[in-house]
Formats: sequence, C-alpha cells, structure tokens
Amino acid sequence: MAYVARSEAPLCSEQFGSGTARGCRAAADGSLQWEAWGRRWWGFSGAFTTKPGGRDGGERVAPGTAVPPLSRLLAVFLPQGFPDSVSPDYLPYQLWDSVQAFASSLSGSLATHAVLLGIGVGNAKASVSAATATWLVKDSTGMLGRIIFAWWMGSKMDCNAKQWRLFADILNDVAMFLEIMAPIFPICFTMTICISNLAKCIVGVAGGATRAALTMHQARRNNMADVSAKDGSQGSPPAPIPSAIFQETLVSLAGLLVSLLMLPLVSDCPSLSLGCFFLLTALHIYANYRAVRALVIETLNEGRLWLVLKHFLQRGEVLGPASANQMEPLWTGFWPSLSLSLGVPLHRVTSSVFELQKLVEGHQEPYLLRWDLSQSPEKESCVIVRETHQVLDKLFPKFLKGLQDAGWRTENHQLEVDEWRATWLLCPEKKLL
Repeated sequence: MAYVARSEAPLCSEQFGSGTARGCRAAADGSLQWEAWGRRWWGFSGAFTTKPGGRDGGERVAPGTAVPPLSRLLAVFLPQGFPDSVSPDYLPYQLWDSVQAFASSLSGSLATHAVLLGIGVGNAKASVSAATATWLVKDSTGMLGRIIFAWWMGSKMDCNAKQWRLFADILNDVAMFLEIMAPIFPICFTMTICISNLAKCIVGVAGGATRAALTMHQARRNNMADVSAKDGSQGSPPAPIPSAIFQETLVSLAGLLVSLLMLPLVSDCPSLSLGCFFLLTALHIYANYRAVRALVIETLNEGRLWLVLKHFLQRGEVLGPASANQMEPLWTGFWPSLSLSLGVPLHRVTSSVFELQKLVEGHQEPYLLRWDLSQSPEKESCVIVRETHQVLDKLFPKFLKGLQDAGWRTENHQLEVDEWRATWLLCPEKKLL
C-alpha cells in the first residue's frame, strides 16, 4: 500500500514565464493543490487541485486554466515569456510603432485613392491599355531600384539600424505625397508615380532590413521568429513587404476601418485630403522618432562608440547603453564627424616596405593603424600611430572592463568592417591581419 506524505509546507513552487509564482501542496486526499502566492497582471489566481489520473476514474484538471481574459488577449500580441523574453525597450518601442503604423495606414489610403483616380478609375474615357502600361512601368522601376539599393546599401543597415529605419519612414511619407500630387499634374503622372514607387521599393528594402536587425536586438531567448511574428500581429512595416502576416494585423485593420469612414468625407475635396495627409504625416514622423529613440541597443556602432570613447577620455567614465543611445544622433548619424575604415586592403595603408616596418614595429597587436595622409604629413602620421598604440596599451583594458561593467555587449559589434585580411607569410607567428 502506498502512502502520500502530507505536509503543510509546500512541496515545490512553479511559475509560467514571469507570471505569478504559486506553491504546490499535498492535499488531504492525496491530490496536489496549487495555491497562488502573489498576483501579477497575467498570473494565476486562486487554488487549483488535480487528482492522480486512473485511481478513481477522474480526469486530471489542468492547474492553470483560470487565466484572466486580459492575459489571454495580450498573449496573442506579445511574445511568449514577455517581458523576460525580450529587451526592456520592447514595449515602449512597440507602442509608438503601432501609432506610426496606424497613421501610415491612413496616409496610404489617401495615396492609393489618388493613384487610382489618376490612372482613370471611374472615368469612362480612360484606356485600360494605358493604365496597364503605366502600372507595369511603375512596377519595373521599383524592382530595378530595389535591386540597386540592396546591393549598394545592404551591408550598411546593420550598423545604423535606427537611422535607416527613420530614413525609411520619412522616405515613405515623401513617396505617398508624390502619389497624392500626381493626379494634379496629369502630364507628369507616369513619371511621378514611377519615382514614388522607386522610393517605396527603397523603403521596403530599408524597412525590412532594419526590422530584422531590431528584432535580433529585442529577442533575448533565441525567439526571433516569435518576436517577429508578434511584431507583425501588432502593426505593419513602413512599406508593403511581401509577407502575409503583415496584411491582417490589428493596427492595419483599424486603419482600414477608419479609412472607409474617412475617404468618403475627403475624396471630393483635394485641399481637405491634403490637409489630412499633412496631419497624419506629422503624427507618423513624430511616432517614428519616439519609437526609434526608445531603443536601447547594447552593441557599439560607430556613433555610439564615438560618444562612449569621447566621454571616457574626458571624464574617465564609460557611458551606459541608455545614456549613449539617448545621445546618439538620429538625423545626422549617417555622416559621422570622424571617418573610420576597417578591414581595408594593404595598399590603402602603406605603399612601401619601409612604411610597413614603421607601422608594425613597437606593438604586437593583430592589426595595423594608419592615419589619413591627407590630414597630416607622413612623418607626423607615424608619430600619431605610435602614440596611439601607447595610449591603447595603457587605457584599453580599463575601457573594455568599463564597457562590460556598464552593460555593453562586447562579444560583438555593429561597426562596418570590410572583408580584407592579411597573413604574414615570412613571419606567421607575428600576427594575422
């Protein structure tokens, strides 16, 4: 005969994600009883009992079925394990991102209405062949622009994801403005919508690439797919990205419903339509700025490294990620005050054996430094490089420890690095460059 130990002390405690912790006790009849110890907005409440299945023919009662309705609803739109499974900036970013998606959805409805009006929808004299040709030219221009832009700027978007995200949203507003203005100038209609679609395709590349980079930052449990899916269920990207998940989202649906009410009111008055567009565009840009500014990325790109290093050299302290991200320039982040080139070919560093020996001597680090010769004489450049190595040997260990203590992730970075590397064949034990 088996006996069940009964004790007033809990047998164990458990919790679902970051929800309410609850204790498990042995009940008098040999069953397990769960009792909530605390209460959170998505935690369990009350007591639950389960009987051992098969002993008395009873079924097991799942101890966790009494989840509040609000928690079930939020679970549809938030990643599993929220808030522990995502970065701390996830919620403020998503709130502002949803606002911008709503404003962009309404602006897009106005722009679509204008384009359809321009190609002759509702006009008995309009030619189907001409409208089809215009649409094909528009799409072809956008496809070509997407290919060229992805080749030209694809590798740079990881380094400045916040700036490129803001750029994509502003360019999307410009594209929609061109679409709204296109019917006003019918002679230039085809050229205008081609330029607009070219801009929208660039927006699609930049918006999709930066969204992937930001999702990688926010996913903290190798849950990129879940974070990306829930991001799609909350709002939509700045431009139509070919993915079904973005087409049936909460924010987009709300935008469509409001658009159905708005369009009949403004369609007969171009000035009113344009005024609504400007108001929505202002809201869209402001919400995007707040969303991007809410991001706290813990890896260093060139802009954040410059801010942190400057503060360290001036005050001997390392800025934390929150402070550096608040100071990071968003509008001018594409043009840093100091140009830094990493992974360049050897001929850009030196052109003679004598210069190479000067750059190598005095240190054992696996890289070569070279100051831009256009900004200093050659002899002065060698002095600057030698003194730089001396400063690095003295300060870098302290700087690296300060970065780690401040919360920066030093195992990777977001600096733009080219693919050139060198191995010294005559002295392989020296270094790998």
